[in-house]
Amino acid sequence: MRGSFSSLHPAVLFAQFFIVVFSSMFILHPVFQGIALTGASLYSFRLSGARARRFNIAVGLPVLGLFALVNPLVNPGGSTVLFMLGMRPVTLEALLYGCSSAMMFTTVVIWFSCVNAVMTSDKLTMLFGRIAPATSLVFSMVLRLVPRIKAHVRSVACAQRTLGRDASSGGAVHRARHGMAILSSVTTWTLEGSIETADSMRARGYGLEGRSSFRPVRFTRRDGAVAVVLLLCSAVFLGSCLQGSAGMSFFPRVSVAYVPVASPLAYVAFGVICLLPAAYEVWEGRVWARSISRI
Repeated sequence: MRGSFSSLHPAVLFAQFFIVVFSSMFILHPVFQGIALTGASLYSFRLSGARARRFNIAVGLPVLGLFALVNPLVNPGGSTVLFMLGMRPVTLEALLYGCSSAMMFTTVVIWFSCVNAVMTSDKLTMLFGRIAPATSLVFSMVLRLVPRIKAHVRSVACAQRTLGRDASSGGAVHRARHGMAILSSVTTWTLEGSIETADSMRARGYGLEGRSSFRPVRFTRRDGAVAVVLLLCSAVFLGSCLQGSAGMSFFPRVSVAYVPVASPLAYVAFGVICLLPAAYEVWEGRVWARSISRI
């Protein structure tokens, strides 16, 4: 399900997702991580509902437990020793760093699930078709191919199950043989589809000089308003980060940066950027409900 935020101009969508994903990947400050995770979770709930909730829990909790347990075992850094595991110290700083890394990984995965739902292949092709036509085409084809392969695997597995060749039951040799049959069928189907796609593109004149591109989306006032909000908040956020408000250090002791004026401004600006998709969905829903009630 795609909401009203996805109807904005692809350039605005790409800018918003680029800012939040890039920030989530490289900022370990707990306040910014909490804001990014909250924004990603809320927007994924608006897009997919209960399925997104199950996905976030299925991804977040195991990753949090894995990073929190493994990182103190492989990273003995830190000055606050909690206990000794044999001859290796387990420190509070390593434990907190593992939790922070898990939160960062979970946030990026959730944001990318939102990107996959909103940034369709048509939008990517329209956005980067003139700048990097080959790259945008390959990327859009990959995004389109993954769900098609998954659907084809399910259909082939269902057909195999009706023939008594189920790959999910029986012995290991039985499952491996029938699984290889499904893999062989899907691989052949994918290669044949690639050849047909290449022939179709050649027949339509792809790669010829002077080829024009069709741009069905126009930049509207609504896109301009969202772009201005993103630009202003990004400028405030970047300026505050340059003053050190996003600094975070785990070793040898945990140190969280706080700049008296810059940090609150950075929190508010980054919060607006991350919560913008979910807030826009709520606002558009209320506008639609108000317009329906007047009829």
